[in-house]
Amino acid sequence: MQILSFPEEATPSELRVQVLDLQQQAWPAGNALPVPVEAPTHDPALRPLSMLLVADGTVLSALDILSKEIVHAGRRYAVGGLSTVVSRQATRGHGHGRRLVAAAREAMPAQGLDLGLFTCDRPLQAFYESAGWQLLPGAVLVGGTPQAPFPSDRPGFGKVTMADFFSTAGRQARDAFAHSRIELYPGEIDKLW
Repeated sequence: MQILSFPEEATPSELRVQVLDLQQQAWPAGNALPVPVEAPTHDPALRPLSMLLVADGTVLSALDILSKEIVHAGRRYAVGGLSTVVSRQATRGHGHGRRLVAAAREAMPAQGLDLGLFTCDRPLQAFYESAGWQLLPGAVLVGGTPQAPFPSDRPGFGKVTMADFFSTAGRQARDAFAHSRIELYPGEIDKLW
């Protein structure tokens, strides 16, 4: 098994087809038209980096790291987050997803990120904690755009915010992020990474 990383647009087509298939299985699009292999899943402005756990040419697990700069409590931070975390159904329960999520957390500081932030469904909190992420208590990510905000505390949404602080500036700001509304605003495509 190996972990491979590519900018989303540079992911080899034989691997990208598998990733799209895994995503379709996890989040069926219904009657939507099939997504062309070359079509981006994410907004290119978020610099999507695809990470894949591959064994003998088969993608076992995949995720994307999205990143951007935000301003929070009057300071600028380079922030990244996990998106489209998925594992092959036939191999779930073997730790592949956990291994990849942990590897993404370890790779993010090398990208110059101050911190990592993302939301997950409440029942997945323990999974992400087992891969080294921490619950950011009381934090709400505000996605979408300033004109059309998409907060993670929407009624019935059931999300929690997970985080890790990589740089000195990020670690020093930990308390400023807890119990706060964090204006992420990743846009209309990736409303809430």
